[in-house]
Amino acid sequence: MTARNILAPLGTYKFWNELVIMTLGMLVGAAGVYYFLVPSKLIIGSISGLSIVLTELLGNAGVNIGLSTMVFVINAILLVLAWILIGAEFGAKTIYTALILGPLIKFWEAVLPYEKVLAGGASVMDDPWMDLLCFVLMLSISQAILFRINASTGGLDIIAKIVNKYLHLDIGTSVTIAGAMICCTAFTINPFRLVVAGLVGTWINGIAVDYFTATLNRRKRVCMITDRAEEVRKYIIEDLQRGCSIYHLTGGYSGEEKTEVVSLLTQDEFAGLYDFIQKNNIQAFITAGNVSEIYGMWNEKHHRHFGKKK
Repeated sequence: MTARNILAPLGTYKFWNELVIMTLGMLVGAAGVYYFLVPSKLIIGSISGLSIVLTELLGNAGVNIGLSTMVFVINAILLVLAWILIGAEFGAKTIYTALILGPLIKFWEAVLPYEKVLAGGASVMDDPWMDLLCFVLMLSISQAILFRINASTGGLDIIAKIVNKYLHLDIGTSVTIAGAMICCTAFTINPFRLVVAGLVGTWINGIAVDYFTATLNRRKRVCMITDRAEEVRKYIIEDLQRGCSIYHLTGGYSGEEKTEVVSLLTQDEFAGLYDFIQKNNIQAFITAGNVSEIYGMWNEKHHRHFGKKK
């Protein structure tokens, strides 16, 4: 493989778009860890939680290792497993996200230390259950964003992906199982009630990941029967830059030949299509339903490289 082939992705829109998405996703996750997990000492089923346990245990033994360093070391080991067991694309993206988690935690520490927002309490929200909820929501959003582009936050997500791939479980269930195992290590440094809180948080995390993933992937499957199918097709292809399928059918009542246009659109794109139909007085029978799981990336690959027509 030549150097040109290796560096070719650097010049694509897809590469830089996903790089920005991964960075922003990890920025959200790092904020959740720093502002809600660290001050409250809650050990949620995550590599960040495991890192807090190991840092505390090693500190008691006289070995002082910073949290960001511990996160880096554990993720480095798991990244090798990700590359080997899951795949090169997932592994490469996860290498980037895992390596920037520690520095992003340091970023939040430098920009706004959590001590400044404690307001005299033991944690940011001064309530372990509120800290738990805030962290889980932020982490789940971060995970869902990254899973959507075949990446992850590293750590727990790598273990969950391995469980998902080889045991064929839902990703949310895999996150819960992997997290629960890690969460139980907190018995060494935390009282029972905090460990239980962590287990509850891990369970909520699995549910929230499935919810946010389905929400981000949701599309409208639009089915439209019209005599002006060619106009609709051109609008979908040229203006919305989406694909569509054309079906020829026979009306069951009238016996007339009809044409149906079927496309998967976002909510905004569907609204744009409906406005186009209204403005051009196109007579059409339309049905639309939500689709939360889509397999096959043909449209995604082409859509990213289309240019708007002048």
